[in-house]
Amino acid sequence: MKLLLATRNAAKVAEYRLLFTGLPLQLTTPEEEGLEVEMAEKGATMEENAISKATTCALASGLVTVADDSGLEVEALGGEPGVRSARYAGPGVSNGERIAYLLRKMEGVPWPKRRARFRCVIAIASDRGTLELCSGQCRGLIAFQPKGGHGFGYDPVFYLPKLGMTMAELPMEEKNKVSHRAKAAAKARRILAQLFGGDGL
Repeated sequence: MKLLLATRNAAKVAEYRLLFTGLPLQLTTPEEEGLEVEMAEKGATMEENAISKATTCALASGLVTVADDSGLEVEALGGEPGVRSARYAGPGVSNGERIAYLLRKMEGVPWPKRRARFRCVIAIASDRGTLELCSGQCRGLIAFQPKGGHGFGYDPVFYLPKLGMTMAELPMEEKNKVSHRAKAAAKARRILAQLFGGDGL
């Protein structure tokens, strides 16, 4: 049985393959299925984006589909970049350029006021019109400079006080114990286990 991951982000696919280990499913992607579908994130909220991607790909493929939208919300920036996290520094920029832009916006903000959270919303959709939503969050602080070579996106500047390191300093197995996506995926596992059987724990 196949589960379609509605993403073209290879790093995200790798995370989900670990997060959904134990489920009796073959994880596949639009590229692997030969699907040419638009997955633009045009919604005003993460929920809207996740639902749009999941339902579009489910209808196009006939497969149960998982899609997510996630973002970084920084208190000192009024919740920015939020739903615009991937496009915060403009179109076509690298992760490094995006991080540099965020750090420029945070110049002069002292350590105690650099609170932030990662938030993830997962949508599970089928071509029969069924839809489930799961969410998760992870709280931390925005570091003054990037550190670590793991993960992707804003991970190098997302500092976890309890662990004393950034998200990008964690091996994927450790990240998948604490991240916003891991928390949302744990809820999604239980729903998928009910649909397909297998270990939802």
